Amino acid sequence: MATEATTTTKFPESDLRPIPQPPDFHPAIIVPAQNTTLKFWQLMVAGSIAGSVEHMAMFPVDTVKTHMQALRSCPIKPIGIRQAFRSIIKTDGPSALYRGIWAMGLGAGPAHAVYFSFYEVSKKFLSGGNPNNSAAHAISGVFATISSDAVFTPMDMVKQRLQIGNGTYKGVWDCIKRVMREEGFGAFYASYRTTVLMNAPFTAVHFTTYEAVKRGLREMLPEHAGGEEDEEVSGD
Repeated sequence: MATEATTTTKFPESDLRPIPQPPDFHPAIIVPAQNTTLKFWQLMVAGSIAGSVEHMAMFPVDTVKTHMQALRSCPIKPIGIRQAFRSIIKTDGPSALYRGIWAMGLGAGPAHAVYFSFYEVSKKFLSGGNPNNSAAHAISGVFATISSDAVFTPMDMVKQRLQIGNGTYKGVWDCIKRVMREEGFGAFYASYRTTVLMNAPFTAVHFTTYEAVKRGLREMLPEHAGGEEDEEVSGD
């Protein structure tokens, strides 16, 4: 029995060499490092807007407080919030709650612009590049309130006189002209020293605590681990 020979043609194995493949191209979105340091005028604008909105939104409450301080009949039995509120509404109507609000706006805007910008400039100058310099934060807060109170005190005096004037003055400019003519320029700053003595310790403690808490919270966030400290507070 014949057996058919089975032959298998063997082809030479090709010299297979791995062809290097180019790496996958993923175009990176290159975001330039943003400069988070606000300019001086930006600090002033941000502070001005924040201060104006804050004071004007709470102005009716400030009016009630001013009446409680001015209309107290007896130190032993001070006028309460409800009594002062009813007295204002009954005597002058609801519009009296907003009497003097333009004086507040004219004073609060520039004062807060000075407040925040002076704090940032002083902090940068005094800290010497050390974001943990609590003394620099406290002193910067004092500088901020000294400068801002110098701007705010005159209009705060006008605001208070309009709030409790019961029609004595026709408006902001009438009050300014009459005070200047009858009492002199010094009347606008009669309470400046007292205001600074009250606000200076507050701002020193406020900004020292604020910076410490901000730093502590930042250290708790993993994405900020090892990151640089922010430069500005006015954006906060």
